[in-house]
Amino acid sequence: MTSQVFTVKLQPSGRRIEVPAGTKLLDAARLAGVELVAICGGEGSCGTCRVLPIEGKLSPPTLTEQGELSPEDLAAGYRLACQTEVLSDVSLDIPAESLTTPQRLQLEGQEIPTELDPLVIPAEVELTPPNLGDLRADLSRLDQALSDHGFPQVRFSLGLLGKLSPTLRLNGWKVRLALRKSEEVVAILAPGSVLFGLAVDVGTTKLAAYLVNLKTGRTTAQAGAMNPQIAFGEDVISRITYVNDHTGGGEILQNKLVDALNGLVNELCSAAGVAQDQIVEAVIVGNTAMHHLFTGLPVRQLGEAPYVAAVGSSLEFPASQVGLHLAPGAYVYLPPNIAGYVGADHVAMLLGAGLYQVPGTVVGLDIGTNTEISLFHQGRHLSCSCASGPAFEGAHISDGMRAAPGAIERVRLSGEVFQVHTIGGQAAVGICGSGILDAVAELLKAGLIDMRGVLNGEHPRLRTNDDKVEFILASAEESGIGREIKVTRKDINEIQLAKAAIRAGMEILLLEAGIQDDDIQHFIVAGAFGTYLDLGSAVTIGMFPNLPLERFKQVGNAAGSGARQLLVSARQRRAADEIARQVEYVELAVQPDFMKVYMAALAFH
Repeated sequence: MTSQVFTVKLQPSGRRIEVPAGTKLLDAARLAGVELVAICGGEGSCGTCRVLPIEGKLSPPTLTEQGELSPEDLAAGYRLACQTEVLSDVSLDIPAESLTTPQRLQLEGQEIPTELDPLVIPAEVELTPPNLGDLRADLSRLDQALSDHGFPQVRFSLGLLGKLSPTLRLNGWKVRLALRKSEEVVAILAPGSVLFGLAVDVGTTKLAAYLVNLKTGRTTAQAGAMNPQIAFGEDVISRITYVNDHTGGGEILQNKLVDALNGLVNELCSAAGVAQDQIVEAVIVGNTAMHHLFTGLPVRQLGEAPYVAAVGSSLEFPASQVGLHLAPGAYVYLPPNIAGYVGADHVAMLLGAGLYQVPGTVVGLDIGTNTEISLFHQGRHLSCSCASGPAFEGAHISDGMRAAPGAIERVRLSGEVFQVHTIGGQAAVGICGSGILDAVAELLKAGLIDMRGVLNGEHPRLRTNDDKVEFILASAEESGIGREIKVTRKDINEIQLAKAAIRAGMEILLLEAGIQDDDIQHFIVAGAFGTYLDLGSAVTIGMFPNLPLERFKQVGNAAGSGARQLLVSARQRRAADEIARQVEYVELAVQPDFMKVYMAALAFH
């Protein structure tokens, strides 16, 4: 009797593997090229291969697990991968500490000089100590000093007032106050303390965080992490579905994200030698779904036609309301959302890349699971959102993975000469988005893929397996996982779907503006995937128009750069509001030409 075969999905790497029933999770991970820490070699005696099952049926916890895992871990559902057998399709969340190799996270973005205009400024005050002839309360004494400095009627939160008396006495009646909008104290610090801000780009897949000196505007430290919500769905629709289908699902996803952000705050503070109380302001940007899940806003309406946001305008509120561990009175600011699927991160990207100020006809796009596109032409700003899917994150690709060591990220094919480059120069364990894009482009140029996306022709690495044609990127001997890494017809189809969605969205905006590809003077590509993709490959497969390469510019994490601008400049916050007010959002679903344009974009030309 043939054993049942189940799919194990491993997050946050995005790898999938089919294994027979009864396979240990540790073995499944290794077969998928995901290396877990297993100091004891899988005997169960070290407790290092902790994983968190999200969905699926597994064997019950063993006595070994009950001895190695804490009661808290067991209650939370953690398992040891070396002890746990697969009994159905399974989805796993693997903590960062259980992985031997970190993923590559895109933090860098071009920096555009911004005139400093922070909302929080320092005020250094020195008070006369109380005595038997002057028994005024500490707060009354401070209120008078602030009034003398030109700051009358300043507010304090109750939580902050608890720090006033001990801080004054500890520092000889001298303190530095962080004043927000010159009307509210958000931190009481030792004299001379530097004020910092936190800027975060919350991506569907990845988080990028920056610690910024509010006096200089310079980034002091930066850190990245995977978005832990990915364990509950690779894309925003899956996460919205999770929230809709699970009682308290929204709170679970919010807490996961906030916990990860607090972890990044700790990492940044440790790297810079900064206390959390010195972080007096935060700016968070993300797509509309990430925005709503972070703030605890409802998301059901984002998943149902006509897909509208609960809140479109900019928001600001105390960081403590969502559990962020910053200065006691610190606020969080989120820029406006444009539409249900064009969020605050796109506004930040436009700011960060300075696109709204570039003369001429400009296209700017941030490629991801959801790709946002803006077109600036003759005073009009058109914008749309494309459901490009997770293929460029390596998902739904046979041997796909996210950008981590061992992922094939570059492919070159010239006759029978075939070359691949992997991240870190390691033996190949899979292929990431830029690699699959390159592979399809190279196969097209070699005539091994036709306009429909069908693999055919003659090549030593082209072979038929069960009547299906595959191209071998790495043989079992060449790979680092002991089996072949390949490109299949299905993989090519996934890229066709993704590139067609992006190109069709772009073409609809051009039609709306009454212009053609050749009229585009500047083509700006932002985001993590946009940083690493080969522009020539993107043009070859038809994802980007065939323009001179000098018109293209890759700007990295422009949303993160925009978030930092919003952190240090009230003027940029006003500019963000203006961008959101002026944009003309184009809903692709109601465009009569969309399906025709999309079907044409599916083909390779």
